[in-house]
Amino acid sequence: MTIQNKEQAGAFDQLEQRVERYWDERSEAFSKKRRRELVGGNGAQWQALFREKLPAGPLRVLDIGTGAGFFAILLALQGQDVTGIDMSARMLEEAARNSALYGVHPEFRKMNALAPDFPPGQFDAIVTRNLTWTLPDVMEAYRNWQRLLKPGGILLNFDSDNGVLHYGRSQGARDIHGDVSDRLLQECTEIRDAMRISGHRRPAWDIAFLRSLGFTVTWEENVAPRVYVDTELVYDAVPLFGIYAVKGSGKD
Repeated sequence: MTIQNKEQAGAFDQLEQRVERYWDERSEAFSKKRRRELVGGNGAQWQALFREKLPAGPLRVLDIGTGAGFFAILLALQGQDVTGIDMSARMLEEAARNSALYGVHPEFRKMNALAPDFPPGQFDAIVTRNLTWTLPDVMEAYRNWQRLLKPGGILLNFDSDNGVLHYGRSQGARDIHGDVSDRLLQECTEIRDAMRISGHRRPAWDIAFLRSLGFTVTWEENVAPRVYVDTELVYDAVPLFGIYAVKGSGKD
């Protein structure tokens, strides 16, 4: 490894540790928001979207950046075999508690989203939400996720062009960041600004790169009107895009 590569790897490690600390600190309050989503109508809308975009199951699904387990719970309730991974141990504790409330038991594992430690071709589907903006090397993540998918498997990535977003609490307690301190909002902004992906316009950049890997890609510019129906929660104004990328039958 060259000195430059060693320096880059060290910088990536520091960023990942910073992200892990950030989500550890936010875990309890973040989990409360996700529980609200589960009971307030948003959960049912996400399940409808999964039924639309995923093939008939049962499927083996990897939820990368599972956080408090929101996607993992919804998919397990639909009969899928779900594994959820996250860098934050505290988030995984919340995910296990939340899953128990719904009588489902996805497997949760502490693992790096950039390079999940599974054999190739293990999953029918990979799902992520609001994750890729926090990754130091999204290209490497997409390559590794592609290897984990079976031929014909699908990646569902929901995220925003956070590079153009100002984090705030304009709607008070109803705001998705309403319980986030000024210090943590500043930390969130600094993490965002340190990520290379923030310099790209999305989802155009993601679509082009995924196609270069051989995925067949469709997308929606903004799924928020479909899934954010609970008027007691107010989300960031920037669109929430949905990318649906199908792995080719002959690609490793």
